[in-house]
Amino acid sequence: MTPRGPILIPLPDRDFDVTEVAVPWKLFTEAGHEVVFATEDGATPAADPLLLTGVLFGKLGARPEPIAFYRELEAAPAFQRPRRWRDVDPSALGGLFLPGGHAPGMRQYLGSETVRAIILATWRAGLPVGAICHGVLPLARTIDPDTGRSVLHGRRTTCLPKYMERSAYWLTAWKLGRYYRTYPAYVEDEVRAAVGDGFVRGPRTMTARGTRDDDGPAFVVEDGAYVSARWPGDAYLIAKQFLARLG
Repeated sequence: MTPRGPILIPLPDRDFDVTEVAVPWKLFTEAGHEVVFATEDGATPAADPLLLTGVLFGKLGARPEPIAFYRELEAAPAFQRPRRWRDVDPSALGGLFLPGGHAPGMRQYLGSETVRAIILATWRAGLPVGAICHGVLPLARTIDPDTGRSVLHGRRTTCLPKYMERSAYWLTAWKLGRYYRTYPAYVEDEVRAAVGDGFVRGPRTMTARGTRDDDGPAFVVEDGAYVSARWPGDAYLIAKQFLARLG
């Protein structure tokens, strides 16, 4: 069964994570689903350039296959001509996927009230929602007006673990400053405060990543129509689990 509408991936104008966008897009489109993108005012988005070059001595960037997917994505009409956030009709969507990224440009999307309105409508409609890494933050910040709490309150979720965010910052601060610290608060701390007891950190890892053919190192948390993941190493698995929720 195909969804009644396209999968929406909202993005900032720049600095999103290469793997967390390109891998899900590739797997969604290979499965026959339409994927649409939206930016604040319809600008063609661009990924964090450091992830394409390796960040620090070529060690911390995206892997070759996700980079190849991103190069394909750059030529896709839906990516070159995204919708505007304010023009998105949540009732016409089949699902919502929220990618992450940590560089400064991400704050445009992570803090957007317009994006939160899309999330709230999609969440209330019971449509499949996926979020990975920093992409869990917009969900944590989306308040259900009926309860006055985050839509994630009482649900099960993961996000970028504090130990990963802290380690990446300590490793690169001498060269890149606060590149790996998007906000003063760690992502995990903000998500835990919104969720309550349902936060799941997952097994510790720093280097092992899942691939198209090997989900062993990857980790996702499933809760009904919602699925979440920690970092780019989980991108293939969360894309597969999201697809399963589309039918």
